Amino acid sequence: MITKNDRLSFLEEMKDVRRIRKPNRAEITSPRELTPGHLERQRSAVEKPLKDANPLTADFVEPLTAHDILSWQRPGIQNGVFRKLRLGQYPIEARLDLHRMTVEEARKEVYQFIEDCVRYGLRSVIILHGKGERNPDGIAQLKSYLAKWLPELLAVMAFHSAQKRHGGTGAVYVMVRKSDKEKQRNRELYGSG
Repeated sequence: MITKNDRLSFLEEMKDVRRIRKPNRAEITSPRELTPGHLERQRSAVEKPLKDANPLTADFVEPLTAHDILSWQRPGIQNGVFRKLRLGQYPIEARLDLHRMTVEEARKEVYQFIEDCVRYGLRSVIILHGKGERNPDGIAQLKSYLAKWLPELLAVMAFHSAQKRHGGTGAVYVMVRKSDKEKQRNRELYGSG
């Protein structure tokens, strides 16, 4: 029970306390003055445009037709491994469909797709590029660019036009290198250095 003396004592102690007039919230207005660090970042962003990390070239490529077969392998790929790839005997772990894409869109998609395959440990994939049979000049444009791009990607170990059941000369099987994590796991499992 609070007595009159307790109340008077409390009021005496609180006599110098003043109410806070500002709301109990943080101020989130942006500063009006630009700091030297802000100015430097702004200047740097204007001077250095973003560099495209995509190494795939978009210059002239050798034109290919609907029935040309794509076939390439890095030195050191075993013949039996390449044969299995060529015959479509590896399970297809992912697919990328380039139909109706521009060359620039396909360039970005192929680069990102192969990067993702390495990141997620996908080794055997397929890219559907089409045959270009509807083109009046008979040139399979995306196929032609793909034949140039795939060897430019260090993660691509080999590729070959697909079997008829997977799209024939309108698609390509791609063998992707193991990720560093996968290589380390194999070393631990099989003890090779």
